[in-house]
Amino acid sequence: MKRILAVINWQLEHPEISTTDFFEGPSFSALDALLIDPGPLSDRWTYDLPVEKDGARRTYTDLDRGFGRILAKIFHRRRDEASDLLQKIGGVIVCRLRPRGERLEIVSKEGIEEHIDRYSWLPSVSLVDKQYQLNFPSNARFVPRRGSDVVFEDTGTPFEDYLHQFAGRITYSAIYQDILSTPIKRFATVLARNRVGDVIAVQIPYGEGLLVLLPSVEGISPAEEALALARATTRATVRPGFFSQPDWLPSYPLPGEDSLRDALTGLIARRDKLSEKIEEITQELEETTRYKRMLYTHGRFSVIPAVTDSLRVLGFEVEESGRDLIARCDEGDAIVSVAATDNAAVDLSSYRHLLDHVDRARTSGEGPEKGILVVSASCAIDPKRRPTEFTPQVLRGCKSQGFCLLTTYALYKLVQRVLAPDKKRRPNAEELSDMRKAIVECDGEFRGVS
Repeated sequence: MKRILAVINWQLEHPEISTTDFFEGPSFSALDALLIDPGPLSDRWTYDLPVEKDGARRTYTDLDRGFGRILAKIFHRRRDEASDLLQKIGGVIVCRLRPRGERLEIVSKEGIEEHIDRYSWLPSVSLVDKQYQLNFPSNARFVPRRGSDVVFEDTGTPFEDYLHQFAGRITYSAIYQDILSTPIKRFATVLARNRVGDVIAVQIPYGEGLLVLLPSVEGISPAEEALALARATTRATVRPGFFSQPDWLPSYPLPGEDSLRDALTGLIARRDKLSEKIEEITQELEETTRYKRMLYTHGRFSVIPAVTDSLRVLGFEVEESGRDLIARCDEGDAIVSVAATDNAAVDLSSYRHLLDHVDRARTSGEGPEKGILVVSASCAIDPKRRPTEFTPQVLRGCKSQGFCLLTTYALYKLVQRVLAPDKKRRPNAEELSDMRKAIVECDGEFRGVS
């Protein structure tokens, strides 16, 4: 049986998932599963309504030409439809876990009629277990907190398998908490936490239906993520509903149960050891290949660390100086500025920034008077096939000021020589000194070292 899946505000590419709209799309109850990112929902009021003196956003029903009441009706309707999808149809709603965001106060002459936020469309559910009670979403807090430290709970559920598939790419922007500190695991399945135990992924039962709150994944193509979500959603819709196991259940063992549990425990232990080894090797690989980032990245926190590491391999002592670097060695010191772009060439603005920094060092008498401009343009193109990565004006300026104009590819080739696997082919101390001297004394484009 073909299942009907729809997505709202979430870039997914899959032939079985149709894209729809929260405010004007078809009824949620006409679906089998809904995938939604609630983040953009608050754009409807944050872009149009200013913040008042007390920091709140309000719309006044006697002045807004029906805006507030129409918005409230849409959220009420969607809440009813979501309730039908979950509790009557037994469907699945997959929702990205976001902070609540700025809420909207709908105000009439009698006072505040209603508050609306990104989660106001979620239906209510009340789950009771002995002395505990989970009231969702009324007692739920979606606390802003960012990180990528993910600890899986090993539930074996479809959506945790989805998260495992993208381990290392997960970034959460909010955590789930209960106002009354209700033990969430008595009522729902926690899929993942951060290192301090905050819930960052959880699935909550609505009868036979399932609401799943998931963090974001980054650096994954929409088609790849859509395929993984479609598989997880399909598996989740054919699984039995969630029921917490009572305390007395272990008193009713079945033949073979203990041996299977022991086997499962052993496999989990082996998987954990393998995961640790994978993480160790991954870190070693990232450490080994960190120099290559300067060939294709741009941005202060990507390309500059790679250039810094590369200069240190050549024997420079490197320190930060604002947006730039100071490189020191026996052969001479220099101010290093890094410019990386997806455009065809680095323009004069990068040269002028370096010129200003060097000029301040010259006039103050503090710091190096030599400039090195490290450039990387057309970052998406193979470095061997890139056209000239700087404009003629940049080259003329560097020549006139005695600056070294160094491409990241030229710097990378020097790093390759220094790190050559054959020790006999690696440069000795004198040759390393010649490399540094060639860079420090270069006026204009750096052509390499013979």
